[in-house]
Amino acid sequence: MYFALYWTTWVLIGILGVIMIARLHAMYQRSRKVLVLLLVVFMAINVSNTVMLTINMRYISAEQVILSGTYQCVVTGDGPGHLGAIPWILAAVWEIFTLCLAVRVCIALKHLHELRQQSAGSIIGDCFTVLITTHTSYCVSFVVVVCFLLGYLSPLMPKDPYSAENLFYFGFLQTFLIVQSAVLGPRLILGVREYHAKLVMDSDAGPGMASIAFQERVHVSTSNSV
Repeated sequence: MYFALYWTTWVLIGILGVIMIARLHAMYQRSRKVLVLLLVVFMAINVSNTVMLTINMRYISAEQVILSGTYQCVVTGDGPGHLGAIPWILAAVWEIFTLCLAVRVCIALKHLHELRQQSAGSIIGDCFTVLITTHTSYCVSFVVVVCFLLGYLSPLMPKDPYSAENLFYFGFLQTFLIVQSAVLGPRLILGVREYHAKLVMDSDAGPGMASIAFQERVHVSTSNSV
């Protein structure tokens, strides 16, 4: 069960990464250069993470014991501590990278609207506001989770995994991770869907998301300097 949860967490993180790629691809006017850049970085990080996670699994063992009349799963690991931290650090680098790209296109959009005021500008601006808000909240929460995890893996923590401090810290970390992945993760999609539904109700026309938010040309350089 532990190993299933271990890999499920990373599969979920990968799925959310694919959602990030789709959002950024749309925000950058379906630019092929940006898509290639995102795919290359995403694949490089995830291949590295898969290798590190596989190596780390070799040092982890789990056994079922009976404590106070209840069955408990005891997980132990004797591998180097940095093996468990590196995948999370690389995942945080990916989140920060995507956030920088999202902020970049939003700055370009704001500059464009300052130069050219249009009636559709407020709709497009509001849509990008929804995108950047959900993107930022998810990215910041993920970085916070990584920071807590690095603190948990720190040698300053008690050596006894069943000490009160360790159990409290790990419980808080697990709770925050669930909130981050199960609440803020789906908001990446639900936030856009709610905004789209609101526009449908206001206009009674219900144009598609792509035609509302991304038809206006936002001139953002997609050279190798992205």
